[in-house]
Amino acid sequence: MEVVPLSIPDVLLVKPRVFGDARGYFLESFHVERYAEHGIPLEGMRFVQDNVSRSPKGILRGLHLQHPNGQGKLVQVTEGAVYDVAVDVRFGSPTFGKWVGEVLDAERHHQLWIPPGFAHGFLVLSEHATFSYKCTAFYDPSTELSLRYDEPAFGVEWPLEGPPKLSAKDEAAPALASLPPEVRLPRYGVDG
Repeated sequence: MEVVPLSIPDVLLVKPRVFGDARGYFLESFHVERYAEHGIPLEGMRFVQDNVSRSPKGILRGLHLQHPNGQGKLVQVTEGAVYDVAVDVRFGSPTFGKWVGEVLDAERHHQLWIPPGFAHGFLVLSEHATFSYKCTAFYDPSTELSLRYDEPAFGVEWPLEGPPKLSAKDEAAPALASLPPEVRLPRYGVDG
């Protein structure tokens, strides 16, 4: 397994070893000790929930996070391909407002480790994609926050082929500048 820090070093690209032959392939998609050895900082955290979504081409999900009760996510694609994005929304972080994006697909089996304190989203590039992720905290709708996928302060360069298909929640997501005063984003070094 190879683990590569991206331009935001807290977000890690995981390239598992894939063993293939005429029968198909085998890969180890998670091993807590090996992942810890490679810098996936799970100390004090554990995966408590696995989620799977399947979506057609052009669906954009995100940008989502929870605060408090932030979720670290280990994400991968088991069918098709997506453009996966993580945005640092931790106030005080040296990379606040910066983003990274990676194509994740079922052929290469790469994963992304997205720590708590990051907004996350993905765009489906293939005809369909099945997206799977492990979470370090349970889904908590009372602490969920959506931010605009096209937030000008972030400038995410989505590989769109026309307008994305959004959920009603994502369509109504606020811009960063218009967040209500009672909404507090995570703080770097404190919340994630």
